[in-house]
Amino acid sequence: MGAISKIAFGGGCHWCTEAIFQSVIGVVGVDQGFISIDEGDDSFSEAVIVNYQNDKIGLDVLIAIHLHTHRSTSEHSMRKKYRSAIYTFNDADSKRAITALELLQEQFSMPLITQVYPFKAFRFSDEMFHNYYFTDPNKPFCATYIAPKLKVLLKEFGHYANKERIGA
Repeated sequence: MGAISKIAFGGGCHWCTEAIFQSVIGVVGVDQGFISIDEGDDSFSEAVIVNYQNDKIGLDVLIAIHLHTHRSTSEHSMRKKYRSAIYTFNDADSKRAITALELLQEQFSMPLITQVYPFKAFRFSDEMFHNYYFTDPNKPFCATYIAPKLKVLLKEFGHYANKERIGA
């Protein structure tokens, strides 16, 4: 196994984001919870930490997957809870993420609102919600919100999708 790196993403519901990255080849772990950009409790937003093998998938591909599987161009009323973000653990990844956002902008007709933040703090979500999609993909929420995002993953990033895991 190659070196393990980590990055964190927020954008939509962490149940959705968790399922997407659990379905990506080269991802070896996804922690679902809440990430803060500041020190105060009110700055936590739903997110996941993604642990990945950088010899199997690159940070730029993970960022592209993230942007295409949540509403990365939409400012909506729930953005405080669902911050569109890339959380980095070091300066090099922060620079790489900013560059990736600039390069990927051309794939979107509207401006990306996704921001790059240094990782500050993490709180796990309640354990009963971990592995939410794959525990029962037939739940109405899963069928309505997560399954369509997994279809985007398959269509746009099929080479990186773990088709066996998704059932495709």
